[in-house]
Amino acid sequence: MSINWFKYASPASFYPLAGKSIPWFLWTAVLLSAAGLYWGFFKTPHVLTDQKEYYRIIFVHVPAAWLAMWLYIVLVGWAVIGLIFNTRLSYMLAAAIAPTGAMFTFLSLWTGAFWGKTSWGTWWDWDPRMTSQLILLFLYIGYMALQSAIDDTRRADRASALLAIVGLVLVPIIFWSINCPDPNQCAALHQRSSLKTVEANILIAMLVMTLAFWSYSFGVIFMRLRNLILERERNSKWVKAYVEETS
Repeated sequence: MSINWFKYASPASFYPLAGKSIPWFLWTAVLLSAAGLYWGFFKTPHVLTDQKEYYRIIFVHVPAAWLAMWLYIVLVGWAVIGLIFNTRLSYMLAAAIAPTGAMFTFLSLWTGAFWGKTSWGTWWDWDPRMTSQLILLFLYIGYMALQSAIDDTRRADRASALLAIVGLVLVPIIFWSINCPDPNQCAALHQRSSLKTVEANILIAMLVMTLAFWSYSFGVIFMRLRNLILERERNSKWVKAYVEETS
């Protein structure tokens, strides 16, 4: 039996599906986080060649930095779909992603500051990667601020979508800020990103934590999305019926 996935483009159809998915994603996030942190703290080398115990912060810092960028790309993707097809759910998904993306961006900056203080002797340096990541946080905040500043929901969705699309140019800048083809031309304190040189157990822990953060993101984004659906569709018959059933 084939499933008509297009029906879930309707907020009324997607609302119960999101509700059923939330516990699965959140419990998966808890289990994967426990496994990733255990592996990172007890199954990885105690000392690397040029790092000491503080290197273990990468099990939170690196996945958070990855999620910050990927969630922004996903946000822009849904915003573009909303602009092209004028779908309400697409705009709501983009709006639901923004706070989680901002949280992971802040987490990457915060943990990076602790790393920098221990490794470089300073909490902050206007390093290309750090600076571009800070601008990404401002983009998330700007997106949410623009959403809140315009009373008309449709106008707010379109305006914030255009802002997000313009800001997409920052994502490749963030990537190339630590993956510059010629390191001599990139004055950066931040280490270059290369999974090929990462010890196997460390890589496993980072990937497990990344999956944990992805699961957490799905769970909290769907929770936020359900609230947005109820808020924006509050005058719909199905929302009124749902409120009567649950009250």
